[in-house]
Amino acid sequence: MGSLGQAGRFARTTMAAALDVVLPPRCLACGDMVAESGALCGDCWSDLTFLGDPCCLQCGYPFELDFGEPVRCGACLAKPPAYDRARAAFAYEDPIRSMVISLKHADRTDLVPGLARWLTRAAGPLIDDADLVTPVPLHPKRLRQRRFNQAAMLAQALSRSSGVPYASMLIRRRRDTRSQGHLSPEARRRNVEHAFRIDEPDKVAGRRILLVDDVLTTGATLEACATNLKRAGAARVDAVTLARVIRPTAVSSSDETAPLS
Repeated sequence: MGSLGQAGRFARTTMAAALDVVLPPRCLACGDMVAESGALCGDCWSDLTFLGDPCCLQCGYPFELDFGEPVRCGACLAKPPAYDRARAAFAYEDPIRSMVISLKHADRTDLVPGLARWLTRAAGPLIDDADLVTPVPLHPKRLRQRRFNQAAMLAQALSRSSGVPYASMLIRRRRDTRSQGHLSPEARRRNVEHAFRIDEPDKVAGRRILLVDDVLTTGATLEACATNLKRAGAARVDAVTLARVIRPTAVSSSDETAPLS
């Protein structure tokens, strides 16, 4: 069995090398040639803004100063969000912004494996505390138009890499809400109010849920999903996204959202 496994790995490696000769690996963002598939070139890599500590203990908003211990930001102290923790891999700037837009609106599903590796890194301790991984859902009408839910693809990849079970229909979008792209924070909140439901609360009760989305912007969608999960009895709701808008004025064309900060 061991020799068969080695032979299979050798065959896959040989095929990958042959494919690289015919179709050289390209940077996920700009398309320049790179050393291996699923990578960024040096210029695009240097343009990334990684997010991590120090940050708000709850919403994950980055701090300029390290306070030496976990603390919450003023927004979370004033009005705690429904979710317990949120984290993101990058600031929503190019080249990540262009990659997310390409994934959602140009069918660049080939970007998912590379993006999912960064998402898994951002999930960190959140995935260790999760019983289920679930995506922010699309309405069936929007799903038919787009043909896939990018949040679901990222969540599935995170589930495979972590071993935490994936729950595809834990949350349902009951209303086809309009795009959030150019709405104010308050309009976003009203837009997704009562837009979600939990059809099978027995699958939620007592569970620790990790929500997955692509971009965090103002908090409305994550807040609405987390509120429904908590009402259904979830023991904990955390959220992880590939990117987040750092300044409230830098509102993206995405309809996925993040906490107000």
